[in-house]
Amino acid sequence: MQMTEQLKKTSLYDIHVKLGAKMAEFGGFLMPIQYTNITEEHLVTRNAAGLFDLSHMGEFLIEGKGAEAFLSRIVTGDPRSTSDGKTLYTLFCNEKGGVVDDIIIYRMSRDRFMLVVNASNIQKDDEWIASHLDEDVRFENLSDTIALLALQGPFAEPILRKTPFHEGSDLKRNSLVEFEVKGERILISRTGYTGEDGFEIYGSPQFSLEVWEILTQAGRSFGLKPVGLGARDTLRIEARLPLYGHDLDDETTPFEAGLGWTITLQKDFIGKEALTRQKAEGVKRKWVGFEMLEQGIPRQGCVIWKDRPVGRVTSGTYSPSFKKNIGLGYVIPEVSRIGTEFFIEIRDRKLRARVVETPFYRMKPKLTER
Repeated sequence: MQMTEQLKKTSLYDIHVKLGAKMAEFGGFLMPIQYTNITEEHLVTRNAAGLFDLSHMGEFLIEGKGAEAFLSRIVTGDPRSTSDGKTLYTLFCNEKGGVVDDIIIYRMSRDRFMLVVNASNIQKDDEWIASHLDEDVRFENLSDTIALLALQGPFAEPILRKTPFHEGSDLKRNSLVEFEVKGERILISRTGYTGEDGFEIYGSPQFSLEVWEILTQAGRSFGLKPVGLGARDTLRIEARLPLYGHDLDDETTPFEAGLGWTITLQKDFIGKEALTRQKAEGVKRKWVGFEMLEQGIPRQGCVIWKDRPVGRVTSGTYSPSFKKNIGLGYVIPEVSRIGTEFFIEIRDRKLRARVVETPFYRMKPKLTER
């Protein structure tokens, strides 16, 4: 009980409890893992729309006349190549090229950016940025002052259009807009972490309950349901989206993770030398997707075998969309080709699996209003 009391709660904690959510620790917060069951919540997001409380995520403000140049130096991508009102998925890397965190940069202007970081890395990223900070840059950790809701699924756009936040429904992918609603400052982006279309709504914790209720009411006729982090995990695995601490860490490089597209080697940044060398020499392991050919759910840490150990599973699940067991993991390049079979050791049994094309799931054609 003492441990539970030490965990943080989002501003929507009471409504999760009222809805009967199963709560558990994630990133230092008590978060809803599921309301009904993971399969049901997964499929409602794929076929209608799901509403997620992601207020545990971290938000940082970087501003000042040197903000753009500073960010260019500490991330693998190039924030100078994006325009105002756009988002950029990128990485912090250490000098060895390992991933410190994967983040999204929100560019409001050349002198003002918001960074969204993983919940489990808020303190780590705070200290890492502060240790590299330039004099002409102001850095502020806004994580405790911002609540975040995500509206995901094929009906996300028509639902948002029926709310006071409809200004965000016209956004193009990887874009953002700021505006006021009822005297509250709101930021909406269109990115997503489920493989579906969707929006992120940022605002004050005090306003978050009203935002939740507005979205719930607007989405009722579309089949909108609250969704927990359990289904968020199965959704992102199907979409082959990495989760820090599972698929990415300080020892894993972007090239190994198939994230070479996030790297701009034409500029200077922390980790460039190591990554330039690795690109020239080639990687010693690759992140692949696989499906199980025998009954068993792969989990993080399971050893991947050929005639010897050739890798490890980083993420695995039962896929509600395809009704089969799937996984992601790092293997030596020789067994990374699509169609290659190997074994996954699950509970002391070696079970057959096969490398398949990823992402496992691709977004369906856009749906219209009901």
